[in-house]
Amino acid sequence: MRLQEKVAIITGAASGMGKSEAMRFAKEGAKVVVADLNIDGAEAVVQEIKDNGGQGLAVKVNVTDNADLENMVKTTIDTFGQIDIVVNNAGIFDKYTNSLETTEEQWDLIFNINLKAVYKITNLVLPGMIERGNGTIVNIASIAGLVAQMGGAAYTASKHGVIGYTKHIAAVYASKGIKINAIAPGTIKTPLTEEMLKTRPTNKIPLDRFGNDYEVAELAVFLASDESKFMNGAVVPIDGGYTIV
Repeated sequence: MRLQEKVAIITGAASGMGKSEAMRFAKEGAKVVVADLNIDGAEAVVQEIKDNGGQGLAVKVNVTDNADLENMVKTTIDTFGQIDIVVNNAGIFDKYTNSLETTEEQWDLIFNINLKAVYKITNLVLPGMIERGNGTIVNIASIAGLVAQMGGAAYTASKHGVIGYTKHIAAVYASKGIKINAIAPGTIKTPLTEEMLKTRPTNKIPLDRFGNDYEVAELAVFLASDESKFMNGAVVPIDGGYTIV
């Protein structure tokens, strides 16, 4: 098992890519904290993890709320003793809203969830990781952080920010034992997007299909494991080749 006895927090893990990541991490031996605003969904994921012989804990968290984030970290340490891995997966989409149509409130909400929460969670877990001389962070960005027109103004800007922040943390804290990388998914089929994607063409993707959430989870496991120990500050697209054409 590649993550045996590691303790991992995964945000936005009650459904979609986050759920697949939680299930896959648990299968690889990690003790998984399923953090989500949807506590019923989070508890269902934890039950599924336990039914499959894994260990998990559900924590209700609004990633824009400082008290919730502090509680998430404290509860994890109180329960499992430490935090080895964080997957900053929680995020929201802006439905391709252009700048002139984006209100300041929408902009702030998207940035607070997609980018500011990554900064706040990272700052909460970094001291403990640095003290132990070891810690891994995987940030779920997007190909909208690499190219234009895969999201609206706020989403695109926020995901560019996640990538820039990932590189900064790697450059500054690598010598302290911190490994941080970002995943840039393309269009991924999840239970929430499956119906919408039925009418969306795939001809601009060289592999001519959408991705699946379990494929992103496999990449997240690799980046969280020692198999990727010489990778730091990397941004890995998983997009069927969309960004190469």
